[in-house]
Amino acid sequence: MPLYWKVVVVNGAVFCAGTVALVLSPASVSQEPLLSELVVVTLGLAAMLLVNAVLLRASLGPVDRVVREMRLLESPGEGRRLEDADGTGPGAVLVRSWNAMLDRLEAERAASRHRALAAQEAERHRIAQELHDQVGQSLTVVLLGLKQLESQASPQLAGELAEVRDSVRAGLDDVRRVARQLRPGVLDDLGLHSALAALATEFSAVGRHVRRRVAPGLPDLSPEVELVLYRVAQEALTNVARHAEARQVEVSLGRLGDAVVLEVVDDGVGIEDLEPGTGMEGMRERALLVGGRLDVVGGDGAGTTVRLVVPVR
Repeated sequence: MPLYWKVVVVNGAVFCAGTVALVLSPASVSQEPLLSELVVVTLGLAAMLLVNAVLLRASLGPVDRVVREMRLLESPGEGRRLEDADGTGPGAVLVRSWNAMLDRLEAERAASRHRALAAQEAERHRIAQELHDQVGQSLTVVLLGLKQLESQASPQLAGELAEVRDSVRAGLDDVRRVARQLRPGVLDDLGLHSALAALATEFSAVGRHVRRRVAPGLPDLSPEVELVLYRVAQEALTNVARHAEARQVEVSLGRLGDAVVLEVVDDGVGIEDLEPGTGMEGMRERALLVGGRLDVVGGDGAGTTVRLVVPVR
């Protein structure tokens, strides 16, 4: 039972008991209560109950509203704001404290998301730098050494050295490609649209036609949201290249109400028998960092759709 009704029932019981005692005790209006006296006492009791209920509702009604919202609250910082109550009673103070608490939780959550994304990107930047400066330079030195040995070796050995050199060159290209994926410089320099275009071009070069569609009128996005959209599109296209066996892929970015929607749709084998791996979990975690929702749907042989919805504030 809500706190408000508990107080009303208790006070009503006390008032009823006091009225009955007044009517039946020798201190009543008359020794034998008359009908008119009972009517007056009943009306007085009803008036007392009504006034009591009105007064308690004004002061304790907001308490029940806060209790209901606390029961419905699923995630910290995503609760519904309550309308401020007038006055300085305990209920009004509680409502204002509730709204202030939600504001603080949302601010702290946004700051935590920003720190988490910054830490992830800083680690990716460090790894990409080490791959480029250390592993890449080491492989370049190996390439130059193999080329020099190849010029001095016999024809038979030179052929074998050439094959090794080609393998090292392919490894160097892979290291550079991974370094570029870890550190999307095009996103920082040219923005999200150009970064998605570069992704589409890169994956089209490996034999899959990637069509890009960006709706006009998109709102300004924070760097954190742009980074998450780019990373999810990158991971989705990587999964298409590894598992989907698709011929056509579409990457679209648009707006739906107060949210930005990113979709990566392919015509591949689907995901019905595919167990979700770390890539899928990584996309979901990134979506949560910006308050978004990630859905992956697709049947056997019916292709796959990766859909990311991020609210715009």
